[in-house]
Amino acid sequence: MIEIFDPTDDRAVRNKNNLIAFYNEAINEKNPVEAANKLVAEGYIQHNPQLPDGAAGLGAAFAALTAQRKHARVVIHRIIASGDWVWAHVNFVNLYTDDPADLGVAGVDIWKMDADGIALEHWDVLQPVAAEVSPVNGHGMF
Repeated sequence: MIEIFDPTDDRAVRNKNNLIAFYNEAINEKNPVEAANKLVAEGYIQHNPQLPDGAAGLGAAFAALTAQRKHARVVIHRIIASGDWVWAHVNFVNLYTDDPADLGVAGVDIWKMDADGIALEHWDVLQPVAAEVSPVNGHGMF
């Protein structure tokens, strides 16, 4: 994982660490309700139209997903933090299927955090991971 942040920016360091912990606990460790209760504000605003607002709503949505997808996991490839903002370039594996051969969904998550390091707001952009490098430019997705 590539981490980009100013180590003297205490808020950025804390927020980056909190979101890494959230991804790991909520998805990889399959404890989304507990993770959301610790790291997501009750008044959390979700800009992905397929997910609910609020800590309880996000926790419940990920609980349903991880219950249906035993192989679900997230791989963080890059994380960038500055003050109250964190951007993460991730691969959500088995988000839509539980097929062990699933390549995943590439995502960029944008998080706004509060003064205590709790997630207030979230935006994302998602696209299926391609099976091969691009025939147009020769690059992979990560």
